[in-house]
Amino acid sequence: MMRLSLKTRLVLFHTGLMTLVVCLVLAVLFSVSSQEILANVQNNLEERVSSSLEDVVYQNGRLEFDSELLELENGVYLSVYQPDSPSLLYGRLPYGFAYDLPFSDGELRTVTQDGVEFSVLDIQFPVEGYGNLVLRGVLSLSDAERDFRFTLWLALVLSPVLILLTALCGYLLSRRALGPVSQITQTVRNIQREKDLSKRVQLGGGSDEIYTLAQTFDSLLDQLEAGFQREKQFTSDVAHELRTPLSVAMIQCEDLLAREDLSPEARKEVELVQRKVASMGEMVSQLLLLSRADQGRERLTLEPLDLSELSQLEAEEFSEIAGKKGISLLAEIQPGVEVTADQTLMLRLWGNLLQNAVTYGKEGGHIWMSLHREGDSAWLQVKDDGIGIAPQDLEKIWNRFYQVDPSRSGDSSGLGLSMVKWIAEAHGGQVQVNSTLGQGSCFTVKLPLTGPKPGERP
Repeated sequence: MMRLSLKTRLVLFHTGLMTLVVCLVLAVLFSVSSQEILANVQNNLEERVSSSLEDVVYQNGRLEFDSELLELENGVYLSVYQPDSPSLLYGRLPYGFAYDLPFSDGELRTVTQDGVEFSVLDIQFPVEGYGNLVLRGVLSLSDAERDFRFTLWLALVLSPVLILLTALCGYLLSRRALGPVSQITQTVRNIQREKDLSKRVQLGGGSDEIYTLAQTFDSLLDQLEAGFQREKQFTSDVAHELRTPLSVAMIQCEDLLAREDLSPEARKEVELVQRKVASMGEMVSQLLLLSRADQGRERLTLEPLDLSELSQLEAEEFSEIAGKKGISLLAEIQPGVEVTADQTLMLRLWGNLLQNAVTYGKEGGHIWMSLHREGDSAWLQVKDDGIGIAPQDLEKIWNRFYQVDPSRSGDSSGLGLSMVKWIAEAHGGQVQVNSTLGQGSCFTVKLPLTGPKPGERP
């Protein structure tokens, strides 16, 4: 099931909650509408009739009626009668209401005439100097219900608009509230893509939880960057310090091997030491190169280069090396592939890939080496039928000092593939690997023919 973003979930929750509230309110209004309409009508009717009893007076031998009795206030019709006669003395009655409805003093009644419900209240009251009269109040329940239902209908029509406005407001609020989170996420992605720990979120001033998170994240990046800088400096310092004793050890081995009085057993041991020293010297050299690259101090010596000729030389050299292990090297090199690249690094790239194939190849196996031009790129490929690489190890092989099978690494330092990856990327290219455990591996390097742009840092 697809996981929704936090912003989407907040908007949906806010909108759903508002929709639920609106639906509950409308349901309550519908459920109590009849009772509320009746109660409201009765209250209005009683108040209107009670307040109008003083609007009839007897003066100068005649009844006088206040004109307010003719006014339709809160939908109440008022009319005045003789107690013993249904003849209307003064006032108004709603259309369709019977004039001769019998009186019922003080009783609030609901009557139906021609399909219309009316609420009726009759009150007999005395008029000084004249006698008793009856004041009748009539209010149409159907009209009241129609007005109320119109209000409910209007509420139903406006509810979707209200819900849409709620969703829009929720989206804008969540977008504003989660904007800093998006900025933090984008900063992390930039760091992952560009491998640049100097980037920071820098949300600015703020005291809420998100700003505190951003400040904590920036502080963590400061510590990480400082730690990596110390590590790079340590690697560089160690490599520099090892060069001198290794050079001395190599010279001493050469001097010992030059002596004619050295016994065969001693010569064999010295040759073994010499190989180990040479291997350590190669590892230190690669460490220094990678350290300078990490610090941005390594510069490429770019020049027009016949990559086909250089590749052919590497193929001839490694044919002998692979042959000692019983491995056949087959080279398919397209002539005339020229690139703008650093010759020393190209030799190292080919050498590391081929040495890796020899190290993890099987006795009596094969290595296929190819070079061809495709479009504006040169494609280098080394394929073997050796032990292969497990899927969970494919991403780790580019890490420094990582070895798939340490028991077969021999004098390998575990820096070869790290160097290949850096060389390819330093030239504006890329490297990829396809491998099946137990069947072999295939490394492919794609390099632009023109090389990196002038002044571009590797």
